[in-house]
Amino acid sequence: MTLNKQKEIEDRQKQLGEVVHSFEINAERHDRERTFPFDNINELIRIGYPSWTVPENFGGPGISLTEMLQHQETIARADGPTALSIGWHMGITKHLGENRIWDNKTYKAFADDVFYHGALLNNAASEPATGSPTRGGKPETRAVKDGDRWIINGRKNFTTMAPILTYFVVSASIEGSDRIGNFLIRREYDGVDIEDTWDSVAMKATGSHDLVLHDVVVNESDLVEYISPGRKEPAGWLLHIPACYIGIARAAQRYATDFAKNYSPNSIEGTIADLPNVIQKIGQMELLVLESRHFLYSVAEKWDRSDLNVRQSMKAELGAVKLSVVNKAMEIVDLAMRIVGAKSLSETNPLQRYYRDVRAGLHNPPMDDMTINQLAVDSINKTEKR
Repeated sequence: MTLNKQKEIEDRQKQLGEVVHSFEINAERHDRERTFPFDNINELIRIGYPSWTVPENFGGPGISLTEMLQHQETIARADGPTALSIGWHMGITKHLGENRIWDNKTYKAFADDVFYHGALLNNAASEPATGSPTRGGKPETRAVKDGDRWIINGRKNFTTMAPILTYFVVSASIEGSDRIGNFLIRREYDGVDIEDTWDSVAMKATGSHDLVLHDVVVNESDLVEYISPGRKEPAGWLLHIPACYIGIARAAQRYATDFAKNYSPNSIEGTIADLPNVIQKIGQMELLVLESRHFLYSVAEKWDRSDLNVRQSMKAELGAVKLSVVNKAMEIVDLAMRIVGAKSLSETNPLQRYYRDVRAGLHNPPMDDMTINQLAVDSINKTEKR
């Protein structure tokens, strides 16, 4: 890495570090009031963060996957919902640009909107009847061709960051065929509506409401991609998910360790950090953090340095990172709560929020059972080749 490149990375890290302090201060309020953190997202837009994953050939910094995950973890240590929310935009923007999924003209127009107006994007793929799109359900959202236009009707749930998104990438079954397409839909189109349905006890501030589409008319060119449900290629960008949850877990670790160093009940000399059982739990947390971060970043670095052929073989490995890190994140938060004790269940204590938020990771893709199955298939195939 050149000195200039290292300096650019350090500058970006410093910029981000300066804005996330307020995220931590506001996190409890947004969780308690179920409000979307417009303030946090607007701060990220102010420093140009949403453009950092736009590739260099489209005018952006084109940061590596490893750097993106480091930034996402930094945000998550301050506020998990903000990290998960912006992580979708960051990862999808990176994936689309690097792999030239869309027509160059379409992606360039989107990238310019990100640069100059802070535009944000997310996929809208989940539906009540199909469940997770990774399981292969065909969308009930329908697209009907009308001359040189498409008319789209349907409902999508779990549309994270819905209150502030500029673009929705909507999957829809194409009427009169077996094909499924992704349509790029702008927020201001007639018939686009956000229904306030997000009532989860975890990740309350992600604004993952329903997107309702009623006779939405889009241009022929807004069909940006044909897709096959359930047939997902390896996607390094999805590692933003475990990066978020280990960030939350590290926030819990920090809180519990500070608590232990400063809490001194009158039944003992010194603080509880001197007690063997507490020392054991602090050590266990650190071990889990080290294991998780080594796994996460070693696989991210492998992705960064690999060609397409190697990346195509990494699906199970990527899924294993998500499964391992998310489950370890839950263990870390549990240990933190055992150190702090009953105080951790107070509504004013951040640990109960971390506890709720990390569990949401179980329901982000890929699902644990699918990863285990993929690992089994890979293991069997390797054995047959030996």
